[in-house]
Amino acid sequence: MPKSLQDTTTLHNGVKMPWFGLGVFKVKEGSEVVDSVRNAIKNGYRSIDTAAIYKNEEGVGQGIREAGIPREELFITSKVWNSDQGYESTLEAYETSLKKLGLEYLDLYLVHWPVKGKYKETWKAMEKLYKDGRVRAIGVSNFHVHHLEDVLADAEIKPMVNQIEYHPHLAQPEVREFCRKEGIQMEAWSPLKQGELLSEPVIIKIAEKHGKSAAQIILRWDLQNEVVTIPKSIKEHRIIENADIFDFELTAEEMKQLNGLNKNERIGADPDNFNF
Repeated sequence: MPKSLQDTTTLHNGVKMPWFGLGVFKVKEGSEVVDSVRNAIKNGYRSIDTAAIYKNEEGVGQGIREAGIPREELFITSKVWNSDQGYESTLEAYETSLKKLGLEYLDLYLVHWPVKGKYKETWKAMEKLYKDGRVRAIGVSNFHVHHLEDVLADAEIKPMVNQIEYHPHLAQPEVREFCRKEGIQMEAWSPLKQGELLSEPVIIKIAEKHGKSAAQIILRWDLQNEVVTIPKSIKEHRIIENADIFDFELTAEEMKQLNGLNKNERIGADPDNFNF
């Protein structure tokens, strides 16, 4: 079990990825994202997750520079957007992201959504970036089991990560089991269901017992289920609070209660049915 904010899981290619990081979805470009990233790093975060479509890669890069931590101590993720999918366009999108971030390489690059008829070509481009030493790890996002099986059918390199919507209302047991079996690290986006879960009575009760916030209980649940998690916040005190989850442990009974909240309810689109 991770004992601190800098603790890592080892991906199947040997690269170490922090269990906990900062997500910046819907964090505005400019001072909002710069401050969020800088404050997170200043307070011990080492992993930052962005994407081309968030339109804040430049601010993320600035926040990284202002934090002044050596690049090799950080773990930076971005994602190729749907309209850029395909072989050549993915290679170009990667260079564009690097330019905006002001970085020489990414630690993790993900296929953002499984765009029908395109994601396998996109994956070939990801493999090329990886083989050329341009990126330390490659993976996918929002892939169901059948999408993963489709990629694995003729991939040379197995995805290292699958980042999906994951929280107590959407526990995705099939995807989790498949990833575990294949050695693909699962990662949660929207771990707090955009705040909706913070008023869930079961969670509140467990939080009171531990003297923790509802958010801290959910994020701890992620880690104890061996899922990397990247909550977003723009408030420094919340950034600090979210990460204060390494000094307690949920019991087997509490984990069972939290696992029992699953109702397969999404806040985002279904990867089998999206049109963007």
